Amino acid sequence: MGRSFQVGGATAHPWSRCGSRRCDAVCAHSLTRPAPGRSRFAKSTPARRRPAAGLVPLPVHREPLPSAPTFPRLCPVTDHRPRRRPTIEDVARASGVSRGTVSRVLNGGHWVSDGARSAVEKAIDSTGYRINAHARSLATARGDSVAFLLTEQQERFFDDPNFSTLMRGAADALAEQDMTLVLLLAGTDDDQRRASDFIRTGRVDGALLVSSHAGRLAFLQDLVDAHVPVISCGAPLGHERSIGYVAADDVEGARRMAAHLLASGRERIGLIAGPQDTSGGRDRLAGFRDEVGDVDPARIAYGDYSRASGDAAMEQLLRTAPDLDAVFAANDVMAAGAIDALHRAGRRVPDDVAVAGFDDAPIASRNSPTLTTMRQPFDRIAHEMVRMLLEVIGGRPAGRLTLPTELVVRESA
Repeated sequence: MGRSFQVGGATAHPWSRCGSRRCDAVCAHSLTRPAPGRSRFAKSTPARRRPAAGLVPLPVHREPLPSAPTFPRLCPVTDHRPRRRPTIEDVARASGVSRGTVSRVLNGGHWVSDGARSAVEKAIDSTGYRINAHARSLATARGDSVAFLLTEQQERFFDDPNFSTLMRGAADALAEQDMTLVLLLAGTDDDQRRASDFIRTGRVDGALLVSSHAGRLAFLQDLVDAHVPVISCGAPLGHERSIGYVAADDVEGARRMAAHLLASGRERIGLIAGPQDTSGGRDRLAGFRDEVGDVDPARIAYGDYSRASGDAAMEQLLRTAPDLDAVFAANDVMAAGAIDALHRAGRRVPDDVAVAGFDDAPIASRNSPTLTTMRQPFDRIAHEMVRMLLEVIGGRPAGRLTLPTELVVRESA
């Protein structure tokens, strides 16, 4: 046993803090043990002892023991034990029918009597049973979901309001069929490879292709070769015969806008065209030329549908064709950028230069001045894309649909 010494009548061990002069309270080691032969519960007064030779008695601090920390009372674990998930067997027991009958009701109710179906439906409500979507997809080879496949960089998804409008419309249309929309951003080669792997493994039943570019033919060919149901927003350049699509009539819309500018007395009209590797970019340029005729190349600039590119394209036109009295931009966002550049140059809109856009995006009615534009029926486009995709998933051939646009006249032209 280790060496000990007396401190104020209590035994203190040299390795314990209570043997230190700096002890702030009486600890368990300083409690006096009962004398041999006496009950440890008997009341007794500790006897005074003489300090051993050479030891100086030290005062014992009589400060009360610090109160023990308090903790919130924990409820029994059983109070929070998660409830077991109801199964088909639970529904069968509650309804008084077989497991197979419950399964048939869950899968459409074929060959089930009205009474059995009613009993199963009531049992589902009372037990809280929910279908295991993952297990069902494995059994039926259906994911009950569709990919919203956007082949653009991530920042474009947030900058271009048309994408969110289309996605919201598609999600609403799928919700009516109790299906889910899955967003896939595939703006880079690696993103496209991952998206292709995701789609071809059957995690979704098909894909809504948005903003396809002519330079990504291999990516689309992978989906075609895998017999993935796909419907495109706009004609998928290079795959018009193998992939169905829904598109606005871009050629006619651009032609009508050019005709509107000419009818308002504008004679020197410039164009800010969209990317020429997209069907919309090509078709709006073609429609503009159909109406205006031969156009001086100095009056055409190109953008990527962003506001910054519209601003830069307008600055270019002010250098190459400073006498312009009107500009048609291939989308509203670029038109807003063109107005920014015109204001910096001291040109008044529409007094000096009329500006028109395309899409009727939210920015068209918020911009100052508000934009004259061609309205695309985005909500209908989204719903028609979903309808056609579900038909392809069901085994019908892919279709092609072109929808008309509408001229909306506001302050800018």
